[in-house]
Amino acid sequence: MARVLISGGRVIDPASGVDTVQDIAIEDDRIVEIGVKLAKSPADRIIDATGKLVVPGLIDPHVHLREPGAEHKETIESGTLAAAVGGFTTVCCMPNTTPALDTPEMVTFVDGRSRSTAHCRVYTVAAGTKGRRGEEPSEISLLARAGAVGISDDGDAIASAGVMARVLTMTKQVGLAFMQHCQDPTLTVGASMHAGEVSVRLGLGGWPRVAEELIIERDVRLNTSIGCRYHVQHLSSSGSVEIVRRARAAGQPVTAEASPHHLLLTHEAVGGADGFAYDTNAKMNPPLREASDIAAIKAGIADGTITVLATDHAPHSVEEKARPFEEAPFGIVGLETALPLYVESLVKTGVIDWPRLIAMMTVEPAKLCGLHRIGLGTLAMGGTADVTVIDPEQEWTIRLEDLAGKSRNTPFLGRRVGARVVLTMVGGQIRHERR
Repeated sequence: MARVLISGGRVIDPASGVDTVQDIAIEDDRIVEIGVKLAKSPADRIIDATGKLVVPGLIDPHVHLREPGAEHKETIESGTLAAAVGGFTTVCCMPNTTPALDTPEMVTFVDGRSRSTAHCRVYTVAAGTKGRRGEEPSEISLLARAGAVGISDDGDAIASAGVMARVLTMTKQVGLAFMQHCQDPTLTVGASMHAGEVSVRLGLGGWPRVAEELIIERDVRLNTSIGCRYHVQHLSSSGSVEIVRRARAAGQPVTAEASPHHLLLTHEAVGGADGFAYDTNAKMNPPLREASDIAAIKAGIADGTITVLATDHAPHSVEEKARPFEEAPFGIVGLETALPLYVESLVKTGVIDWPRLIAMMTVEPAKLCGLHRIGLGTLAMGGTADVTVIDPEQEWTIRLEDLAGKSRNTPFLGRRVGARVVLTMVGGQIRHERR
């Protein structure tokens, strides 16, 4: 029975309220001891974590692994390798694959592929409607029974209010959360970036904030009499923050997430340094907006309106992103770089502290997806040994070679950041270690 001792690190476990220098002893896949100055003699390996943060394995509830159907962009194997490099021990994959993850058999397929090829834990967020067409609810009870941890048509909103009400009702019945991609399709026809001064200058179709806000407002009203757990994905608009804030204040079961790019970049990034670059790596869905939106999202994080941080890891090939701007796909990779970008935007600016950041990347997404019930998102005696070790002061520059997945579509290449994941352990097995 192999024993590993992680020694002398600052252990931050928001689920239990722990924030102190301690040691953690691990045998096989379990945490067997937590305490100060544990005996070193029984350990087969000692990991010196002095000056480091030792936290529960990070959890990302919103990633695109592209398998099945677009394995040239990413696979379960390559995407979870990127996750491990970024400190994530659990990811939840979205259903906008080909075919869509809309049947129990597709949920089982992802589970089987993950067991044989993944570098971290993978759970499925299954489609709310058949084929993600927004026309007919999928068999949500069967999807839940097969192991789905959430329901979403991510990549598209369910445009029909009637269908949405049925999906919310069915999702409530199985105890899962519905995760909404908030985009009114009638307001975004031909749109490829935020509607503002930059879109006018570049001659690109503008994507208004109201396209996001209307869907959230509609769903909150629909859900008033239903009471399904409702989660707003990749929130980008200041108005959306206020809608979520009001709903939560009224006691509705509404949560929301923010992504790294919507905390650091504005629509100016599309134009690049000279203002006319048409940088497709800055083409997102929802789009990058304005400084006022970033300020509102940060305020929503600071006051607890937004409780989850998620990457929306969306890989695309170099060839796809090389198309003309309006033809290029939306999305950015984010698993390898999320932690330092969150630190830059939220911790170093004083918006939140380290314990709150770790909570938003561990116990909060675990609760969203029901993973806290199986012991994920915390460091507990006898619990699963999913552990991430972070050097909070290590400065580094994001380079192509730091991206472990198949795709490279990010505007953050060349950015100097602080804080770095130095070790990722999944079930007691080291999946990534930076020496």
